[in-house]
Amino acid sequence: MERSHLTRFAWLSVGAALLTIALKAIAYYITGSVGLLSDALESVVNLVAAIMVLTTLTVAARPPSELHPFGYGKAEYFSSGVEGSLILVAALGITWSAIQRLLQPVPLEHVGVGLAITLAAAAVNFAVARVLLDADRKYGSITLEADARHLMTDVWTSLGVVAGVAAVAVTGWERLDPMVALIVAANIIWTGAKLVQRSMLALLDGALSASDQAAVKKVLDQSCDEHVQFHALRTRQAGARKFVSVHILVPGEWTVQRGHDLLEQIEEQIRAAVPGANMFTHLEPLEDPVSWQDVGLDRDDES
Repeated sequence: MERSHLTRFAWLSVGAALLTIALKAIAYYITGSVGLLSDALESVVNLVAAIMVLTTLTVAARPPSELHPFGYGKAEYFSSGVEGSLILVAALGITWSAIQRLLQPVPLEHVGVGLAITLAAAAVNFAVARVLLDADRKYGSITLEADARHLMTDVWTSLGVVAGVAAVAVTGWERLDPMVALIVAANIIWTGAKLVQRSMLALLDGALSASDQAAVKKVLDQSCDEHVQFHALRTRQAGARKFVSVHILVPGEWTVQRGHDLLEQIEEQIRAAVPGANMFTHLEPLEDPVSWQDVGLDRDDES
């Protein structure tokens, strides 16, 4: 599957980050709100993350090579992991600024204009996030999904900040502004931690989703009868690439051609059920006890 064209979505994310940084920085400069500052700092993280997404998608699109025969799909997990780490760093900065403002409250100025600018920035992020989520559903890119989820978090963060700053303007309680910033920081920490966790787990060669595994098993079950069985089914995912390996057991009297034709049929059906699946099938004689020992990653020599 050609994936180099996905970089255009990364460029869109970079452009959106630059625009929202400018808008939110202006809003902070006008109002002096530490809540709006926290929102602007998260957009800086968005920019760094978008650049990382661009780099990662470029690497992931490389064709398989002699040193990396299975491709570079796992590079996508580095992007979401780095993005999550950057989010955590930004959250610490926001927390520090909010604590300082709690100790020394500062009155806000020109709140209406600042909030209007922030809402405009939130609208930009929302639109870009929707585009990235649609692209993820179409192309199956965890990098685009992570970036989209982060942008949606930014949208909700902006709306929360707007509500908090508006409440400060109405009530005159200046410490409410840094309190909102602390809530924003907590939300950012949660998002960052989830991204880091997901990336780390994905790098450990996780199995395909439950729905994909069910689709594979359905094909295998339909292909089996008293003469054909399967075992040692294993799946894994690396970025957008999906891998399925299985052992098919048939009567030993079958010709190589007949067994080969069956495997080709099964592989074609699985690829139709799980688009993009890379298939590895192994043919074994049904009557040989040794065939049944291949049930794990390593042959059990003691069986």
